[in-house]
Amino acid sequence: MTFYQPAEDSYLLTEILKKELSILLEENPGLTFLEIGAGSGIHLETAYNSGVKKENIFSVDINPNAVAHCNSLGFHCVHSDLFQNVPSSFDIIIFNPPYLLQHKFDDNPDTSAGKKQEVIVRFLQQAKNHLNHDGKIFLLLSSFTPMQNINQELKNYKTKLLGNERLFYEELFVWELTLNHP
Repeated sequence: MTFYQPAEDSYLLTEILKKELSILLEENPGLTFLEIGAGSGIHLETAYNSGVKKENIFSVDINPNAVAHCNSLGFHCVHSDLFQNVPSSFDIIIFNPPYLLQHKFDDNPDTSAGKKQEVIVRFLQQAKNHLNHDGKIFLLLSSFTPMQNINQELKNYKTKLLGNERLFYEELFVWELTLNHP
């Protein structure tokens, strides 16, 4: 079964989730949680182990193998290209996106963000329609992520750096995004 396996990026996001979810669940025990790109299910398990009720955890993935795997773990996961098959809005939306530019050796949707970061840009455009009023997005980005097109979409959000990790070849960042309300 092939799908995105956890690596440094997944582990950084897991640590941030453990910390943030414990705080958010105190404020809202009925917290609803969506993961875009569930992959191995590591973040679904983190949400559940942190206290999010299983019936409040929803996930999607573009890879049918990842969908089948997450469902086998007992989580509700559907096949979807980003928010295509997401029926409602959520308190928390997380995304560890494919953040490397597409090149001739990698056009796999599990790892390639497109030639101009289209995957992340589309996520940011669509996410605001699926985020509850005071909801939060946790988004992982890399120092390798070209930000020009992404920064244009980030203008719709308030951003806060929740954590980062420097590796010998790149730096990973987890951002909290909230909607700019008028």
